[in-house]
Amino acid sequence: MTEIRYGLIGAGMMGQEHIRNLALLEGATVAALADPDDAMRHQSADLAGAAARAFGDYRDLLSWASAEDSLDALIIASPNHTHAGVLDDVLATPLPVLVEKPLCTTSADCVQVQERSAARMAPVWVAMEYRYIPPVAEILRAMQAGEIGQPHMLTIREHRFPFLEKVGDWNRFNRYTGGTLVEKCCHFFDLMRLFAGADPTRVFAVGGQAVNHLDESYQGERPDILDNAMVTVAFENGMNASLELCMFADGAYFQEDISVIGDAAKIEAKVPGPARFWPGGEERAAEVTFSPRDPKGPQDRPVAVDTHILEAGDHHGSTYYQHERFRDLIRAGSGQPDVTVEDGLWSVRMGEAAERSIQTGEAIRF
Repeated sequence: MTEIRYGLIGAGMMGQEHIRNLALLEGATVAALADPDDAMRHQSADLAGAAARAFGDYRDLLSWASAEDSLDALIIASPNHTHAGVLDDVLATPLPVLVEKPLCTTSADCVQVQERSAARMAPVWVAMEYRYIPPVAEILRAMQAGEIGQPHMLTIREHRFPFLEKVGDWNRFNRYTGGTLVEKCCHFFDLMRLFAGADPTRVFAVGGQAVNHLDESYQGERPDILDNAMVTVAFENGMNASLELCMFADGAYFQEDISVIGDAAKIEAKVPGPARFWPGGEERAAEVTFSPRDPKGPQDRPVAVDTHILEAGDHHGSTYYQHERFRDLIRAGSGQPDVTVEDGLWSVRMGEAAERSIQTGEAIRF
């Protein structure tokens, strides 16, 4: 298979990031896209090029693809609360699927997707692109190489900008997003479980809505999403992890600070946020620091990312590198996705547990 023809379901902000990154990827083309919003659909069609077919309803895209045998893979980038319904139709096709995070807004819906996808021949890949942020991938490489020894502690801090405006304002409400700790933080819970190499046993969290969206009203209803939280997670193998989220800290130079500490060394990645939200719009380099216990002293490791890849999205190149891996899986015609439906399910379970812990004041056990 020399060229892979993608169909995109959901052509808003994240859908357009997929289009820009696929344009950089050898052997990839967006052959069709679907979005019910006229403005988003037209913007994305212009971005994808004249050869791309545009549909208002994703079911029309699926019918066209089936009749014409015109697609090789599907990408789902529609709003969170639509994933379960879209997947219900998409899983009936024989096509490989890349579905944006979160897999669904509830773990119950994720379980249904898991049951249905188990019988499929084609893969379902959950788009946990933070795994592919180059400095984060360097942490995983160093861990797998044994450079930090036995890992014991993981800390993730994200100090970032507030939720952006989306079509229909769906991302202002828990019932559409799954809650901030599902919608935003499923990435981090996925990284925790990946780095730990084990499943969680309990979650405790505190958080609230302190600053953002307090003066907003949508048809008389105020947003109910969290804008800050602190979460602690314990894992089966004894590893402990913590997450600190603040969504009104967009003045920070680095957006993510991720560290893993083993009995031999500490490794830390610092990742800047999107350039378009930073004064001057300049791309900033990420940093990785390796700090062994013997001999003591930090060692900075450069992590270079092509400027064109950085400019194609808001996730420090990770969307592009994720697409490279997904493309290679499609071309191989067999194999397992890097991020499985089970991974997607666990990330939602952990986010749900954190949200419930905040509501109840109790630790949630699995």
